[in-house]
Amino acid sequence: MSMKVNPSRSFTRAAGLGVAAALLGLTLAACSPQNTLNAVTSTRGLNVTQNVRYGPAPRNVMDVYAPQNVQNAPVVLFIHGGSWQGGDKEGHKFVGVSLARAGYVTGVMNYRLAPEHRYPDYVQDAAAALKALRDQARSYGGSPDNLFVMGHSAGGFNAVEVVDNARWLGEAGVPIGAVRGMIGVAGPYSYDFRQFPSKVAFPPDGNPDNIMPDRHVRPDAPPNLLLVAANDQTVDPYNAVNMEAALKEAGVPVRRTVLPGLNHITVIAAMAQPLTFLGDTRQQVIDFIEAHRLK
Repeated sequence: MSMKVNPSRSFTRAAGLGVAAALLGLTLAACSPQNTLNAVTSTRGLNVTQNVRYGPAPRNVMDVYAPQNVQNAPVVLFIHGGSWQGGDKEGHKFVGVSLARAGYVTGVMNYRLAPEHRYPDYVQDAAAALKALRDQARSYGGSPDNLFVMGHSAGGFNAVEVVDNARWLGEAGVPIGAVRGMIGVAGPYSYDFRQFPSKVAFPPDGNPDNIMPDRHVRPDAPPNLLLVAANDQTVDPYNAVNMEAALKEAGVPVRRTVLPGLNHITVIAAMAQPLTFLGDTRQQVIDFIEAHRLK
């Protein structure tokens, strides 16, 4: 995905290094983390519900990872990357497990893919998934009014768009006050898609001014955390600079954090507990949720 613009149980460090080496040897062609990492990710001690349906399409499903014996826990919806054309929830099991082990009920969703489904289909899927997760939150031990939305890469766009644009939550019937925060990881929030192969994910006559999340921020949006990989060669970090500026102009609390030593893949791989030595992604996410969750 090219979007550059100009303007649990602990694993041993040795095991983590082996997984990291495998991940770092993979190309950046696919944004979703690889099966190598999921193969060493255990769900032991968690409640996992697979293929929870939130809509009629085949990809309108999510997996829910929940700690055992919790009540009123924060609820996180995670949205995968893949240039809106690939990726899946199965490839992000490690994110669901990592957040569940931190104490959060976590939905890891699939969504309809381009080029068959273009903007705003996948954003509407995110809103529908959040509605379903909220409606069922108590059955998993979560609080329906303690929601967070998180996404990586293209999923980061979806997360920011669904939360910060006034339209989508209202259409889906999600009370805006129920969403406590948004976490974008290496997302393309501000670029001219017409210049890149990812244009197939947007309407043929689409204009970035009407589509990019930084162009229509609601002033009552919740706090935003924008995580940037310092060595990202896939999504230009300037996307987060523009998004931060738009949020600040609207009066929305925002923190943009550049994580050293990480690239477009390792910034999300570092969410896995075996790979936290790669960078600070997981701790940044947990600290943000703890700062903004309902107490």
